[in-house]
Amino acid sequence: MLQGNILEPAYQKNVRILGHSDQGGRLDGTQIMVEKGYAYIGHIFSKGFSIVDVKDPRNPKTVNFVPAPPNTWNLHLQVHDNLLLVVHAQDQYSIPDVVEDERAYYKPTAGGAILRPTEKNWSAGMAVYDLSNPEQPRQIGFLDIDGVGLHRIWYAGGRWAYASAKFDGFTDFIFVTIDMADPTRPTLAGRYWLPGQNIAAGEVPNWPTRDGRYSLHHPIVHGDTAYCGWRDGCLVMLDVKDRTDPKLISHTIWSPPFGGGTHNCVPLPNRDLLVVVDEAVLDNEEDGEKPIWIFDIREPKNPISISTLPKPKDQDYKAIGGHFGPHNIHENRPGSFVSDQLIFATYQNAGLRIFDIRDQYAPVEVGAFVPPAPKRLIDHRKGRPLVANTTDVFVDENRLMYITDFAGLGLYIAEYLD
Repeated sequence: MLQGNILEPAYQKNVRILGHSDQGGRLDGTQIMVEKGYAYIGHIFSKGFSIVDVKDPRNPKTVNFVPAPPNTWNLHLQVHDNLLLVVHAQDQYSIPDVVEDERAYYKPTAGGAILRPTEKNWSAGMAVYDLSNPEQPRQIGFLDIDGVGLHRIWYAGGRWAYASAKFDGFTDFIFVTIDMADPTRPTLAGRYWLPGQNIAAGEVPNWPTRDGRYSLHHPIVHGDTAYCGWRDGCLVMLDVKDRTDPKLISHTIWSPPFGGGTHNCVPLPNRDLLVVVDEAVLDNEEDGEKPIWIFDIREPKNPISISTLPKPKDQDYKAIGGHFGPHNIHENRPGSFVSDQLIFATYQNAGLRIFDIRDQYAPVEVGAFVPPAPKRLIDHRKGRPLVANTTDVFVDENRLMYITDFAGLGLYIAEYLD
């Protein structure tokens, strides 16, 4: 039942809340996957991942929590083919510089805010779980790497997974392909990095800005193309027909003058469009304007931005404090709700936004849900404001939306009323 102030939205438009879960008391959430009536939710601050039974969306029940190894975070995960893939990487929010000031996480140092390899005390790689019993995942494999670990994975079933990985000797995260032919023994198959990232081989960065991170957030793969958000390196498109030898198709940069931080690149293949999200990573738009772009990719070697989605205007979210700007969009995964007309985006302190892009040159907002501010923060970093931070959204085949919050509001389940 819907009870308590935590379920009272600060603002809503064409959205109805069906249910809420406190995720077993672990109220922070990052990436969420839903399959066969279960939600799998990665955590940063609660250090592990949770499983919530959502077969009755009005009464979700937390059924399990799997803790991360020491000094390790499991913030991102993927579910498909009865397999659960979970990132293992250094818990970078335990680094003193990052605890003191979130800007440190985005500094373009060699490896970002990373401890020296001699101090490594975390698990780095990817865990593979069998989901024959969805409430009791059983680890069956592990991909171990030297370095920080994986940040985010794309896996839509079959032989190949794709991820961002930070290896020793590289400035930051690069693109990798992972052979899942034997899920008990996942193996690295191919790599691609931007010139200048392989400092162990003597490469020297020569990028337009020295103030940001040239670092792959994650790829999304459709057919033989990987669409990659490379943070301040913006949009990279790769030919992955040979999974062992990815090759560059195009690299498009708009930072500067825009703020960069490119996060998701979701293809809409039937329309030759690409929806690209620039993540807001600092408070009060300190990191510049972060649009959600629509690109025309009829010519993959020359993607062209043709419009941006409108910014929320129902109130002055910049003045509220915290991060105002995009974070994630629903990624049209196989088995989920797939649309090339509706875009579901998380906008951090401005909640969830739904956009109609039938006219790709003039997108309009058609729905919204802004949760209330949390009563307390799960985030232990200093100086964080007490505001919502809507983080991820997964939309299932029935168009139910599953919405997580970084700051500590638990899981909302809602439906879009069109």
